[in-house]
Amino acid sequence: EVEKIQIKITSLGLTESRITADETIQQLFVECRLNNFLAEETPLSLPKPPSGQRIHYNYSTAINVDKEDNHAEREYLKSILLKPDLPADSLKFTVVSDPPEDEQDLECEDIGFAYVSLKEIFQKQRDIIEQDIDVFDSQDASAVIGKLTVTVEALNALRSVHEECKND
Repeated sequence: EVEKIQIKITSLGLTESRITADETIQQLFVECRLNNFLAEETPLSLPKPPSGQRIHYNYSTAINVDKEDNHAEREYLKSILLKPDLPADSLKFTVVSDPPEDEQDLECEDIGFAYVSLKEIFQKQRDIIEQDIDVFDSQDASAVIGKLTVTVEALNALRSVHEECKND
């Protein structure tokens, strides 16, 4: 069985903020990143939802972390479990504003960040299934601009990596 971390980005809802008020922000997609290894993004940009409504991506992806082919990812997971003070122990989700077709001079802009701690999944021995996580404003890390519903199934992979740590 190939060991992997399953990730699903289900939906995104926004609260009233500078984001909902900003008319240059029209289309949103979500990127998921594991440290510097891997960045996956939803293939679709969806129209920004009005406050209180949600847009549905229903996008799934998997990060393979088997020993044979994914050594670097695996070493990174080991370091998460072994080094308690490692700051980057999270999967990072970035909500990105995709400029409209007719505004090609505008750049894609990161508008919010959300995090899932892999270390916490291991400590609690519990995957995250269809859970709402806070999306923080990229310009003000204390401000929550919405909720992202995600699934992160990493426990089996983390257990396997942990077993290997014990045997090293």
